[in-house]
Amino acid sequence: MKVEMNLDNDSNNLVQAPTNGNSEKLSPSTLSSLLGSKDRDYLLCSTAAAAETDQVKISDLEGKVIGIYFSANWYPPCRNFNRVLIGVYEQLKSNGSNFEIVFVSSDEDLDAFNNYRENMPWLSIPFSDLETKKALNRKYDVESIPCLVILQPDNTKDDDTYYDGVELIYRYGVDAFPFTKEKLDELRREEKRKHDSQTVTNLLTNPERDYLLDQTITRKVPVDSLKGKTVGLYLSAQWCMPCVEFTPKLISIYQKIKQALQEKGGGEDFEIVFVSNDRDQSSFESYFGTMPWLALPFRDPTARTLAKYFDVQWIPCLIIIGPDGKTVTKQGRNLINLYQENAYPFTDAKVESLEKELEEAAKSLPRSEYHAGHRHLLTLVSEGSGGGPFICCDCEEQGSGWAYQCLECGYEVHPRCIRAVTPQSSIEDRIQLDFSRQLRDVSHERFSADMATSPIPARNQANEASSKFPYKKKKERIVRQVFCF
Repeated sequence: MKVEMNLDNDSNNLVQAPTNGNSEKLSPSTLSSLLGSKDRDYLLCSTAAAAETDQVKISDLEGKVIGIYFSANWYPPCRNFNRVLIGVYEQLKSNGSNFEIVFVSSDEDLDAFNNYRENMPWLSIPFSDLETKKALNRKYDVESIPCLVILQPDNTKDDDTYYDGVELIYRYGVDAFPFTKEKLDELRREEKRKHDSQTVTNLLTNPERDYLLDQTITRKVPVDSLKGKTVGLYLSAQWCMPCVEFTPKLISIYQKIKQALQEKGGGEDFEIVFVSNDRDQSSFESYFGTMPWLALPFRDPTARTLAKYFDVQWIPCLIIIGPDGKTVTKQGRNLINLYQENAYPFTDAKVESLEKELEEAAKSLPRSEYHAGHRHLLTLVSEGSGGGPFICCDCEEQGSGWAYQCLECGYEVHPRCIRAVTPQSSIEDRIQLDFSRQLRDVSHERFSADMATSPIPARNQANEASSKFPYKKKKERIVRQVFCF
């Protein structure tokens, strides 16, 4: 059984990884068959421990909680998660916790394997043991990395489940240990309690600060001034290309919403708070200087707290808080892209109304069109006729529901982005567009390299969702929406 992560779910439920199908106690013989081979009954020690001995008997792991860690040096999200995992592992070991990690490499060669595990304080399957690595990948149905499968020392209960360790580490850190159902239920109950008692004040303040910054960065605005308003928490960073591209659109929509509310009267108001993931103060000030709303101070600890609390998967992310202080949606960015200023106040009732309007409008749309910038005929599709979530290849923003789709290559655009042309002019326009996209892709590659060397641990689960999109540009675009708290 395979369970995929739902990146669009606003719920706080954890996603469980597949069960192993057979509950079995992790006895020495079971561990040996799982982690060893007929020629090997040991694991490699960390490089730091190699001065004493370079091997540890697999049987020494009996009675421990074990994390089987699938990772690779060549993949930036693995390297970024590795830094987070090292911090959690070392803290747990210093507390005397009976926790151990076994690294299963997907590196390309022995040198890459050795370089990667150089800073790993845990154990490893030897790089040369391909059969054991393949068997572990098959057993736990590993389809993406990084992946951390948690094994309990006693798997005799019928409801024993291997949880998604990457998700748990990012979400709870050391608090997730020992990763049992009872512990995770306790953490979920605590999360629910916090969400039930959530207010804009307890979200955005801490014992040392009860204010936000305005555009001058010097004037302090009380957090309590946001009570009774619809508030957007905008998690973003200047180094992130999708953020920089989305911010001007958000500014325009914000100003239109503010103007409409002012003309309407009645005291209703909308505000946005910038939650920065910039790398230094100057970048924060430069980026925030383009924004007409409020911000948390740079590197305020509340930023990390909000990221974990809302389980943010990537940036840019716009979380909407209602006038009552409760969460309306974490999909504010998607709703802005789909409905612009009409998305306000972002409630389920408003979205349902907008979807019905789209359904009505779609009835009058042409069933097919040639689009400037694409050589093939595009066909109008809906979610029930081959459509679904997509990245518009024209404006490069999310879409859902109705779309014009190329049935030959998967190219998709929003109906509003269609620029109808004749077939011949479409080909000529495509030649010009291909050149501009080549220039953009070079810029994207530079961004990816910058992301890989970022000193801040990066989080990216979006690669699991990207497999749903057949068009190559869509996949690249989704993977680049990276969250780096």
